[in-house]
Amino acid sequence: MSRQLLPVLLLLLLRASCPWGQEQGARSPSEEPPEEEIPKEDGILVLSRHTLGLALREHPALLVEFYAPWCGHCQALAPEYSKAAAVLAAESMVVTLAKVDGPAQRELAEEFGVTEYPTLKFFRNGNRTHPEEYTGPRDAEGIAEWLRRRVGPSAMRLEDEAAAQALIGGRDLVVIGFFQDLQDEDVATFLALAQDALDMTFGLTDRPRLFQQFGLTKDTVVLFKKFDEGRADFPVDEELGLDLGDLSRFLVTHSMRLVTEFNSQTSAKIFAARILNHLLLFVNQTLAAHRELLAGFGEAAPRFRGQVLFVVVDVAADNEHVLQYFGLKAEAAPTLRLVNLETTKKYAPVDGGPVTAASITAFCHAVLNGQVKPYLLSQEIPPDWDQRPVKTLVGKNFEQVAFDETKNVFVKFYAPWCTHCKEMAPAWEALAEKYQDHEDIIIAELDATANELDAFAVHGFPTLKYFPAGPGRKEPPANSTMGSKEEL
Repeated sequence: MSRQLLPVLLLLLLRASCPWGQEQGARSPSEEPPEEEIPKEDGILVLSRHTLGLALREHPALLVEFYAPWCGHCQALAPEYSKAAAVLAAESMVVTLAKVDGPAQRELAEEFGVTEYPTLKFFRNGNRTHPEEYTGPRDAEGIAEWLRRRVGPSAMRLEDEAAAQALIGGRDLVVIGFFQDLQDEDVATFLALAQDALDMTFGLTDRPRLFQQFGLTKDTVVLFKKFDEGRADFPVDEELGLDLGDLSRFLVTHSMRLVTEFNSQTSAKIFAARILNHLLLFVNQTLAAHRELLAGFGEAAPRFRGQVLFVVVDVAADNEHVLQYFGLKAEAAPTLRLVNLETTKKYAPVDGGPVTAASITAFCHAVLNGQVKPYLLSQEIPPDWDQRPVKTLVGKNFEQVAFDETKNVFVKFYAPWCTHCKEMAPAWEALAEKYQDHEDIIIAELDATANELDAFAVHGFPTLKYFPAGPGRKEPPANSTMGSKEEL
């Protein structure tokens, strides 16, 4: 046989011994490739598009953080996320925490609609198509508690008075649902709310003896608290049932103290209270005469529960930003201010008299009944406001300049602390220099943190608004049609 044919024959023989179309040593179609082991960092699974499926199969309760390495919020979350994983592992909780580098794993980020970082999604029982959006806090205990209420019961089942009293005595805020039938759909509504109200502890019972012990004859949700009146009842409507929104508003309203002191620990809850009107008493807590005013402030508060949130601001503490927002100096204390969070309108007492329960009550009624006009913050007009290419506007000269029908006015509304505003400053200056010889064009700026306008409110920074020349083309007064103002 020719030596040239020998290698060919050997190759044909080898192929004949293998299944059709398969090289010797190739894997059979029924064989799965070996699964990749999922790496861990600080107790957190590090996932990729190759390992997410495996993680979903192996972990019935999986919280996944989509992060970006350059994201400051992600960097701040990282140690808390790891602590939460450690806490849950120590409790033998059947839940796993994982993370995905979104920019590096673009396919996964797109699959789950991730548009910002960090984004957290909770997967149950391997369901890849309908994860739950994480809506909880960004601290370790908050993350852990959010997960506990999903993998375990969100409310404790209470069988006797001892268990109920132990629950009530162990927390500042305890919510107990008294339901005659625990299979009723109202119970499902109650438990759904309990999953997310992490600042309260929940229990439920159907025991007649407990109904009797707490003076109840029908289904009721009761909030027990270690302050103010101590207890607030929410009877379940026998015809309409338990409404999630109504119950949520009730609990938020009644879980707040009648009077709350503003500080870094309470600020988040104050703004999450969904009470639009906030009455602020500015006092210097180091002065006895100021502290004596707190009794009258608290006396006026109960009749406005749910309508007006009563807040004390200590001007001797680190609250300069609050004073600035209301255009106040510490020397103005004691004084009252009321703000509506929806309209951002601010109100001050007209008479400036002493702060008493009666004067506080009268002031609140007057504002709520539309009898007090809001005041607007404005800096003084600088003497050289029009001497630079970029003109300086304040509340007192804004309408005179921006609503001048002979001028085309382009205004940047900024905040001194805003990074984007600072980055825009050179370009805004260059634009003003380019048009400084055009008498009918004005490029201007206004510090929207120190000046307020009657025509409209500014909610983001920077905001650019263009006011074109011509009759009837300017910004109309508030509460009327916005006209042809152009906004960028």
